[in-house]
Amino acid sequence: MANSGRMYSGKEVALHNGRESCWIIVHGKVYDVTDFLDDHPGGSKIILKYAGKDATAEYDPIHPPDAITTNLKPEKHLGSVDLTTVEKVEVTITDEERARQDRIAARPPLSEILNLHDFEAIAKYTMPEKAWAYYSSAADDEITNRENHAAFHRIWFRPRILKDVTKVDWSTIILGQKSSMPLYITATALGKLGHPDGELNLTRAAAKHGVIQMIPTLASCSFDEIMDAAAPGQAQFFQLYVNKDREITKRIVQHAEQRGIKGLFITVDAPQLGRREKDMRQKFEAEDPSEVSKAGQGGVDRSQGAARAISSFIDPGLNWSDMAWFKSITEMPLILKGVQCWEDALEAYDLGLNGVVLSNHGGRQLDFARSGIEVLVEVTSKLKEKRGLSFPNERFQLFVDGGVRRATDVMKAVALGATAVGVGRPFLYAYSAYGPEGIDQALQILHDEFEMNMRLLGARNIKEVVEEMVDASNIHLHMVSVPTDNLYESNYERLQGARLREIKNKL
Repeated sequence: MANSGRMYSGKEVALHNGRESCWIIVHGKVYDVTDFLDDHPGGSKIILKYAGKDATAEYDPIHPPDAITTNLKPEKHLGSVDLTTVEKVEVTITDEERARQDRIAARPPLSEILNLHDFEAIAKYTMPEKAWAYYSSAADDEITNRENHAAFHRIWFRPRILKDVTKVDWSTIILGQKSSMPLYITATALGKLGHPDGELNLTRAAAKHGVIQMIPTLASCSFDEIMDAAAPGQAQFFQLYVNKDREITKRIVQHAEQRGIKGLFITVDAPQLGRREKDMRQKFEAEDPSEVSKAGQGGVDRSQGAARAISSFIDPGLNWSDMAWFKSITEMPLILKGVQCWEDALEAYDLGLNGVVLSNHGGRQLDFARSGIEVLVEVTSKLKEKRGLSFPNERFQLFVDGGVRRATDVMKAVALGATAVGVGRPFLYAYSAYGPEGIDQALQILHDEFEMNMRLLGARNIKEVVEEMVDASNIHLHMVSVPTDNLYESNYERLQGARLREIKNKL
């Protein structure tokens, strides 16, 4: 990094504004990205748009903070720039953006948002199209994505009556940490796509409502920024993608522990990213065909949209033997996130881990993987048979995520043995549509739903939400007819196939 201490003027940087020599400015630093143009997962067009200019505003929402420093060789970190000399990038408002701003102005007041489905419905029309595609996309035909929600419909309640439910308490303990509800805010990447404050919206709301936030490896905000925003004594978990470089992983894990993280959730269902076609089509439409031909790089795989841009470091070689190493580098509880069958849950238990998240990555990995709630029924049955375990179990905790939209979904999982449930996309949609007030309202809606449904179920506290209160006998049958969930179905955006490009009539 021989030149890293040099100070450039905006005029000097502006000279490097083409494919032959391409410099950009991010957060007051100058980078030479010429050799990276054809490898950029988002294509070269967007970089060339900011060649010789300040790209910070475009960079921030769609990259983790260290993406540029990680992907560029040290000698490409050229130095700093005097920002007072940098010409401001002229922002042109497209017709599409004007239409989006009109839709934002037409949002219903927050008081008319009655459930988590409503946030999704508004976010769909008010988020930037690329952001919506990234958040909502799922693998292949998106069967598992939809099944995650539909599976809860195959579980029915068996309420108990004549209980004194004057007072009901839906608080619980998760990995030794108090939570006002049996749910946590699960890890989701790139929070700034939906709002400039990104994951900080979740941190602040989690503190206000007494729930636990799981911080993602691929957050838009830095880990320390999120930790610094936490309230005194606020409990947080950390989701880890394991880096191919184990020293980097060790440094991340031990830093998380030093900062007070209360549980390490190791993602194990992503040795390779699934094909998320809504996201991929956004990438194709953003690229300029003339730039592809100029680059002469037809063999470059740019098919993964935003997802590939942030995930190339993940180690596909992660295996069971690595668990002993993790236990040697940290005292934090270790949970495997992405377990999808009872055999792997049993292996995790036998290795002395602290729990598993029964999850298919929000339907974003292997299509036709079963829902977490279905796997839960299998896991509790088999671990009771094989090891005599009953659930919920303090020593080995089971979690579920995917498809949750109501407090009743959470209560079904708790009744079937889950300690708590992870909720992800709905909270992203809440703050994307309405900012910090949206996430606040979303959590309040869930509190209100818990209070009502605990009374209606006949449970005075979470320990009284037991297996006898549900009928899950149809959970493994995937063709059971149940009434259509109109709210969910109206929000689901159907996948689009290949289409002809727009033909301009020259007559």
